[in-house]
Amino acid sequence: MSQITKQAMANSLKHLLEKKALSKITIKDIVEDCGVNRQTFYYHFQDVYDLVEWIFYNDLDKVIGDKRYYTNWHEGCRRILDYMQQNKKLVLNVYYSVNRVKLEDYFKSWMHPMLADIVKELTQDISIQDEDREFVTDVYLSMLVGLFMQWVEHDMPQEKLRLLDKLFCCLDGSIRQMLEKFSQKNI
Repeated sequence: MSQITKQAMANSLKHLLEKKALSKITIKDIVEDCGVNRQTFYYHFQDVYDLVEWIFYNDLDKVIGDKRYYTNWHEGCRRILDYMQQNKKLVLNVYYSVNRVKLEDYFKSWMHPMLADIVKELTQDISIQDEDREFVTDVYLSMLVGLFMQWVEHDMPQEKLRLLDKLFCCLDGSIRQMLEKFSQKNI
C-alpha cells in the first residue's frame, strides 16, 4: 500500500507541474490532488523536494532496467535522456527551482551506481586498488553529468542528443584502457 500511496502523490505532482512551477506547488496542492491527508504525505516524505527525489530514483531505476552493464550502458544512458525528455516539465522545473549543484547531485546519484558496476565489471580480471577504481568511476561520471547539464541548460533540445553518441564514441574502450593503465602503474 505504501508504494501505491507514494506513486499517487508522485502522479499528482507530475499533474500539477503541467499547470504551475515546482516552486509554486505546495504540499496542500499535492494532497488535495491525490486525495490523501497531509499526515500521509509527511509519513512518506519530508517535503516536495523529497518527493521529487523519490520520483527520479523510482522512475529511473525502472527506466534503466538491466542496461547497467558495459555491453549496454549506452542504452541505459539513452533511456535516462528519453525519460527526461518525456518528463521535461518536471526536469526543467527542478532545474529552475533548485540550484545547479543540487541537480548535478541528482544526476551523479542516479548514474554513479551504474558506472561503478561497469567499472567493477571491467576490472574482474585486473588488479586495481579500490581508490583507483573509484577515481575512474568519478572521471566518467563527471563527463556524463557535464553533458547532461549542458543539455538541460539548453532546454533539452532533441538535436543535442547526438552529442551523447559522440561521447559514447569517445568512451568506447577508453574505460578499460584507463583501468589497465592504473593497474600497471602505482600512482
